[in-house]
Amino acid sequence: MLNTALSSTSGARVHRLSMAVAVAVALIAAAGMAPSTAHAQAGFGLPDFTVLVEKVGPAVVNIRTQEKGRPTGEGSGFIISADGYVVTNAHVVSGATEVTVSLPDKREFKAKIVGADDRTDVALVKVEATGLPTVKTGDVSKLKVGEWVLAIGSPFGLENTVTAGIVSAKQRETGQEVSFLQTDAAVNPGNSGGPLISLRGEVVGVNSQSLSRVGFGGVSFAIPIDEAMRVVDQLRASGHVIRGYLGILPVDVPRELAEEYKLGKDKARGAFVRQVVQGAPADKAGVQPGDVVLTVNGKAVDGAVDLRRTLGGLKPGTAVTLQINRQGKALTLTANLSELNDATAAAEGADKPAPGGKASAAAKNWGIEVTELTAADKQAARRNTGVKVAKVSDGAESVGVRVGDVIIGVGSFDVTDVKQFDGIVSHIDKKRPLPLHVLRGNFATFVPVPPSDN
Repeated sequence: MLNTALSSTSGARVHRLSMAVAVAVALIAAAGMAPSTAHAQAGFGLPDFTVLVEKVGPAVVNIRTQEKGRPTGEGSGFIISADGYVVTNAHVVSGATEVTVSLPDKREFKAKIVGADDRTDVALVKVEATGLPTVKTGDVSKLKVGEWVLAIGSPFGLENTVTAGIVSAKQRETGQEVSFLQTDAAVNPGNSGGPLISLRGEVVGVNSQSLSRVGFGGVSFAIPIDEAMRVVDQLRASGHVIRGYLGILPVDVPRELAEEYKLGKDKARGAFVRQVVQGAPADKAGVQPGDVVLTVNGKAVDGAVDLRRTLGGLKPGTAVTLQINRQGKALTLTANLSELNDATAAAEGADKPAPGGKASAAAKNWGIEVTELTAADKQAARRNTGVKVAKVSDGAESVGVRVGDVIIGVGSFDVTDVKQFDGIVSHIDKKRPLPLHVLRGNFATFVPVPPSDN
């Protein structure tokens, strides 16, 4: 009797559930939407990613590089034109003498590097083919924080791997030439250069970097596709990117000067001029070390990275009006930009280490000695702050820290130079691990370095 009652109740529930589902499907059909689409739009469960993968996946490629016959790396890319233009990261093809592009349909092509821009980490390669599948690029301005995105690429050589996450932040500043899209989609070595895809099936970013405490997964960064395509257009036209050059070394305004110059205590406006290159446009216009650049052609300057980005987006020959704060006094100066090239970039970043490049042994307790970053180091790392590992032993060596690594943080503190690094390290208990954030290539990793055995 009890079983019969239960069975009858279950049958009634099933009948009511069936009716509810039937009504829901009818309503969805009446609205002209497929059930899976409706669920995705209404937020009932996860979106159906399969359609996106089928749409974009055929145009995502694996890229293998060789240098003088030796395999040197692997990454990803995506096809933007049916005649074989492929977008990837500059660091994927850097130094390569041979590039091979593999499609998901197993076709392989030798590729030519059309151009690469280290400052934005964007490169363009070309294969000789026609009728290739292509991606559609999207509008980053329509992308919202919290939206689902997909990453497709070849992490650890595993081709056509799909991962999903959400947009965690837009315009994330990391001290580099571009402001990034931040996501939590898993991006690992080999994903570099692959597409970040919106639910509209459009490429909204070029996967470039990841930050992890364990060496994989974690937080990832993508170059916004509008920024990447501006670079791609120039690479396609001339093989390189043309940027305006002022001839200063800008840094963020030191807090003590911000208060003295009345620039704001919480977030100082402008960019502090540390150095002026002799004979450069800034020098001719009368800019001096110690000046603070507040605006460029009326556009407010929000720190050193913003100033470099603004100037780099202008063409050589452009006249720029600079509003300057010089020791609390307002000035207006005009400069005519020249072209940024390797020689001028080296001069602009010529705050090389102290004479002799003497290494600091403040962290010797953990088996590490560091030096200041050279101009070449900064260009390779695409950042102006940090210190370079000059020597490793004992504790550091045991956890994989290498000579040439760039230390960008200690615990919760960002590292700007050797003096600051030494100051942070001096307050850490020598019996405890040294919590380092280390940049190697394009991947930053958290490494707790144990004390050396003394």
